[in-house]
Amino acid sequence: MAGLYHLARLNNRWFRLDEPLDVAYQLGLPVDGHYVSGCLTDFHLYIEGGRPAWQWFHELLGVLPPENQVQKFAVNCTWFQEIFGECPLGANEETVRRFALAYIMILLGTQLFADKSGNRIHIRWLPYVARLEEMGGYSWGSAALAWLYRCMCRVANRHVVKLAGPLQLLQSWIFWRFPTFRPTGYDAFSWPLASRWSGYNPGISNKGPRVQMARLQIDLLQPRDFVWMPYSALDVIQVVHPKVLEPRHTMLWRCVTSLIYFAVVEWHQVDRVLPQFGGVQAPPRPALNIDFLMSKDGRGGDRWFPAHLADWHHHWQERAEHILQFDIVADPGPSHDFLTWWH
Repeated sequence: MAGLYHLARLNNRWFRLDEPLDVAYQLGLPVDGHYVSGCLTDFHLYIEGGRPAWQWFHELLGVLPPENQVQKFAVNCTWFQEIFGECPLGANEETVRRFALAYIMILLGTQLFADKSGNRIHIRWLPYVARLEEMGGYSWGSAALAWLYRCMCRVANRHVVKLAGPLQLLQSWIFWRFPTFRPTGYDAFSWPLASRWSGYNPGISNKGPRVQMARLQIDLLQPRDFVWMPYSALDVIQVVHPKVLEPRHTMLWRCVTSLIYFAVVEWHQVDRVLPQFGGVQAPPRPALNIDFLMSKDGRGGDRWFPAHLADWHHHWQERAEHILQFDIVADPGPSHDFLTWWH
């Protein structure tokens, strides 16, 4: 199933490639909050107070990109950087706000929700930056995770050659949980934890041999080579921002629910990876087949996705009712029943 491409197994223990707790620790993003959804371009039709797309763009940012810098409803990042690269000294409050809005759109479009080009900023973010004071109330962590899961599913297709999504999150997750893949010389870390590798740039030289070596290392992995709970160490706890550890966020790390990013819906099957949370793995419930959702990407005409995919959005709204309860043990692993089920 497409929804299981981001699950992996290591000696009868399942682990998941990135979890909401990883997004919280690695990037410092909130997990609890409103889903990141809505419509993509027809703001004046679906949003109270919305404007036609490019009219709203001009009102918020004070300028329109030239036609050769626009591809449908996405603007080249280079244009954003040229116009909003550096706020002028002595700028008034309105100018500072416009530069801030542009910076946030660049951050969202190239870091958290990048496409394969890595150089386009979609205008879907206009309703969010228009209500700048409310942006902290959204579940950016679950949305980024949904997009990463979808991109990992797509790249598993042999015809897809590029991986999109928040790749700094994926890279940092690998380095924190697989010490054998960790580059040397990056022992110091601060907050957020992904910043530990900010100077790491291996380049493209010797890419072929490096890939072969990495595949060999994966084949030789043992249970001791995977760090199940990397954030429990005292030196990590000391640098973590306390806000991400508020109960309303941490309880969702154990929640079986939908993860939403506009038309992208993924299922958080945390019941299959309890050892990552210190629990004993019981036989999991049957996997939810969401193959039919893989084709939902927003193309084919704009929609109001909370209504178009209402059941999945409702799952997120009711997330507090689907939090798993289990005991934390010193040596988490598979139960006898799990091993019987597996064999």
